[in-house]
Amino acid sequence: MSVWQAKVATLFPEMFPGVLGQSLAGKALENGIWSLDVKDIRDHATDRHRTVDDNPFGGGAGMVMRPDIVDAALRELRADAPQLPLIYLSPRGKVLNQKRCRELAAGPGAILLCGRYEGIDQRVLDEHQAEEISIGDYILMGGELPAMVLIESCIRLIEGTVNKTESVDEESFETGLLEYPHYTRPANWNGRDVPEILLSGHHAKVQAWRHAQAEEITRERRPDLWDQYVANGNIKEG
Repeated sequence: MSVWQAKVATLFPEMFPGVLGQSLAGKALENGIWSLDVKDIRDHATDRHRTVDDNPFGGGAGMVMRPDIVDAALRELRADAPQLPLIYLSPRGKVLNQKRCRELAAGPGAILLCGRYEGIDQRVLDEHQAEEISIGDYILMGGELPAMVLIESCIRLIEGTVNKTESVDEESFETGLLEYPHYTRPANWNGRDVPEILLSGHHAKVQAWRHAQAEEITRERRPDLWDQYVANGNIKEG
């Protein structure tokens, strides 16, 4: 099995591996299930101050990362892995979903470009045909945390990272529904009982209950997902 490659271009390489070096992701990294290559964009600056940004043409607040410097960093990362897709973490990108995570996890890996300031000169994004991905409708100070989110969401799908693959298959979004609620010991806690069906030992009834719970939670909390679930012919309403 080939190693899934995560290559990161950032102004803050010391932020990595961060949380990716902990728990199951960290063990998978140690075991060679995936690899991490982090490059400091600032290493490609050409002045003694290691400047990577400049004022935006047309005016406006903030600074923009220069295309020549970002390009040099990306070319270094792509030199030995030209087949990897390039992803720019950006709030204007398509929102990351489980389908895209599965697609990326099934591939050789990804090059992740982390922006700062007001963003990156559009010309270098066009030059490298960058795919823009967002992790939600809110703004962070840079692309490093979104890059970690994307990497973890992919590597956990790779065989050998999570021990029980069935736990991955039944999670939220995998079936088009949000996940059902979970319970464990004690059976009574603070006057709250575990649903009796889960203590019955009747596997088929447990599965039916969990499915019904998943449908109810999805209908209430994510009507957009529910509408898509119904549109896909999974249930007949009315």
